[in-house]
Amino acid sequence: MSEQYPIITQPQPTMYFIGVTTGKSSINKVFPLWMEVLGRPEVVLRGIDHPMHDAPERYRASVAQIKHDPNSLGALVTTHKIDLYNAARDMFEYFDPYAQITGELSSISKLDGRLEGHAKDPITAGLSLEAIIRPGYFGRTGGEVLCLGAGGSAVATLLYLMNKPDPADRPRRFVVVNRSQGRLDHMRQMVEGIGSDIRVEYVCNADPSVNDAIMSFLPDHSIVINATGMGKDSPGSPITDAGIFPRRGIAWEFNYRGELDFMHQALRQVDERELKVEDGWIYFVHGWSQVVAQVLHLDLTPELFGRLECAAASVR
Repeated sequence: MSEQYPIITQPQPTMYFIGVTTGKSSINKVFPLWMEVLGRPEVVLRGIDHPMHDAPERYRASVAQIKHDPNSLGALVTTHKIDLYNAARDMFEYFDPYAQITGELSSISKLDGRLEGHAKDPITAGLSLEAIIRPGYFGRTGGEVLCLGAGGSAVATLLYLMNKPDPADRPRRFVVVNRSQGRLDHMRQMVEGIGSDIRVEYVCNADPSVNDAIMSFLPDHSIVINATGMGKDSPGSPITDAGIFPRRGIAWEFNYRGELDFMHQALRQVDERELKVEDGWIYFVHGWSQVVAQVLHLDLTPELFGRLECAAASVR
C-alpha cells in the first residue's frame, strides 16, 4: 500500500535510474540530449542508489514512488534486476514474457494505470552481440562462451543464444561462473524450463585463479564475458593478470566505466593472442534506449536509434 512509504510528488515528469553508483554514469550527460532529440525536454532523470542485495523494503519503497506519483514515469534498473523483482513482484500488474522467464526486470513503466515490468536485457544482449560478431559465428569458428557472473545480463545473454533458430548462431558450450550458488540455481531453473542443445555448465567459484584455469581450456575464437560488475560496482577482476585469453577470441567487458581491470588485462593480450576486445558502451546505448522507449511509449525505429546513438557518442 502507498501509505507504507513516503511518496514525493515530483515537480516535473521524472524517469529514475535504479543502480549502485548512478551519479557516475554517462547517462546523466546523455539523457538531456536524448530528451531534446525526442522532443521531451521537460523529462528529467533522477538516480536512486541501493547497495548491492539491499533490503526488500528499500526496493519496495523505490517501486512505490514510481507507482504512486503521477509525475514518476518509470525507471531503468541495473545491478538489482533480480533482487528488485523478487522483492516487489506483487506491486506490478503486468510482466512481459522475458521478465517471467528470467525472474528479473530492467524496465519499470506505466500504461493505462497499471505498473509494468519488462526484462529488456535479452533484446539488448542480442543487439549488442550482433554488433560484435557476424551471423554463423559459432558454427564457423567452434568458439564457446565463458561468462563470468550470473546476474541479469548473463541470464539475458544465455537466453538470447538459446533462442537463436540457426544452430550456427548457438555455441556448443556455455560455461557460467558465479561466486554464489543462488544465481547459478536461478539460471539453471530457467534453462531447464526452456530446454536447449547448448551444454550449459555451472561453476560456483570465487577464486580468480580457478577462472584462469577454466579460460585456458577454451577453444580458439571463444568469447569471455565479464558480467560480474567487478571493475565498476566492486574493485578488481574475475581473472588474474596471469590468465590467458583464447587465441583469436573475444573479450567482452560488460562495463563501460570504472577501473575496467578485466578489459585492460585483455588489451595487453591483443597482439599476442590476436584478441578482439569490446567494452560495454554499445550495451549501454542499446539498454538505455530500449527502456527509454518503453517508459515514454515510443517506437524505437532504426532511424531513431541512430540519432540517439549519435547524441550519446558526442559526450563519450
